[in-house]
Amino acid sequence: MTDLLHRRLRLLAESAHRPLLGQGLRGIERETLRVNPDGSLALTPHPAGLGSALTNPLITTDYSESLLEFITTPEPDIATALLQLDAVHRFAYGRIGDELLWSQSMPCRLPAEDEIPIARYGSSNIGRLKHVYRQGLAVRYGRTMQCIAGIHYNYSLAEPLWRVLQEAEHTPGSARDAQSERYIALIRNFDRYSWLLMVLLGASPALSEAFLRGRPHRLERLSADTLYLPWATSLRMSDLGYQNTAQAGLMPAYNDLPSYMRQLARAVQLPHAPYEEIGTRREDGEWLQINTNVLQIENEYYATIRPKRVIRPGERPLEALASRGIQYVEVRCLDVDPFEPVGIGLEAARFLDAFLLFCALDESPPTSPADGRENASPARLGARTAGAHRRRRRTAGCAARQRRAPAKPCGAARAAVETRVAAVGARTAGAPRLRRIVRGLRHAAKPRASRRVPEPPAQAR
Repeated sequence: MTDLLHRRLRLLAESAHRPLLGQGLRGIERETLRVNPDGSLALTPHPAGLGSALTNPLITTDYSESLLEFITTPEPDIATALLQLDAVHRFAYGRIGDELLWSQSMPCRLPAEDEIPIARYGSSNIGRLKHVYRQGLAVRYGRTMQCIAGIHYNYSLAEPLWRVLQEAEHTPGSARDAQSERYIALIRNFDRYSWLLMVLLGASPALSEAFLRGRPHRLERLSADTLYLPWATSLRMSDLGYQNTAQAGLMPAYNDLPSYMRQLARAVQLPHAPYEEIGTRREDGEWLQINTNVLQIENEYYATIRPKRVIRPGERPLEALASRGIQYVEVRCLDVDPFEPVGIGLEAARFLDAFLLFCALDESPPTSPADGRENASPARLGARTAGAHRRRRRTAGCAARQRRAPAKPCGAARAAVETRVAAVGARTAGAPRLRRIVRGLRHAAKPRASRRVPEPPAQAR
């Protein structure tokens, strides 16, 4: 333990400050594909019973019309957020007929590339823009890659806690700037140590062979339709998973908020030759992408963690950060846990809380772009070798247990989905809080009228 971490923990352990540790907020966003009973991708439109994907705050779609995203409200106790996530899953299962929710990060058996449906959000201005943005993702990276699912974990510490640290350490500047710099320091430490999350929480060691679409690979065959690596943790985070070669040199150095924003703003404005060749429209006038820059909007930048601020209507993410500073961080490198009915368990969530608190309070010296590239290397994030296990002094018994319990092929995973469905259905939702959540979901599911406009706007939310 460093001296700085020890001093900060001792300060926050004082009776006057200890309650601040329980006043931060946590929230979860869980992505999951809708699939047919045979394990193939459901090609049906977004179920009307789930409400509008544009306006429902708890249930929306991500990239595809088939890729649901469940969102919890921010809560001081992650256990409360997990209860809400459980209620959202129940509500959804009651409204998707005989379809199931895929239990893994790597996709189910997918149809041909051009048959994967892109999410639609109606004919309103913002709704059309969201669809065009996703159309741009399709022409840039392909629809198959966009079907990968994950868990996003939103985390913040109480603002008075940051002020306590600022006063105790005599940090100059405004409370807003000091808080933003603390969050940037958290992100630097996260980049240093996030490999640990891959080792402990990685849950995508196998994938469907059809997912690769003929791409070269070094995976081994597990079954007729499934490939894997024996020591893999997260193929989702490897070079076979969610990747973007155009962003390879984009990773900003998280040394201060202004430089981070400058580099990201530059990418949103910098033309990229391959995207210019595609153009923004087809010959018939149909939109292909919002623009031909490296990033269409800021959210296209894929990072394992992001600094965030709740945006106001018509405001862009960078504008919110520039005017009001960092409010929370969003962890984006977590696999869906196929053995948890809602994709993440309380034990993993509590560990994330402790891990992120450590990242926030420990020493965090400046980094260079090379540090980020080294920590993000596919070999480190995507696989564990037998040699790495030996270096970590894993016991032979642990290794033997892993060999006796190999990754399940896609066919067996479909059975696991049905088992998890039964597990969710077996629980009762009798708690008053869960009933309130379900009532809120029903209200959000009511259809809302949308207004047709001729063209998408120049900005995205």
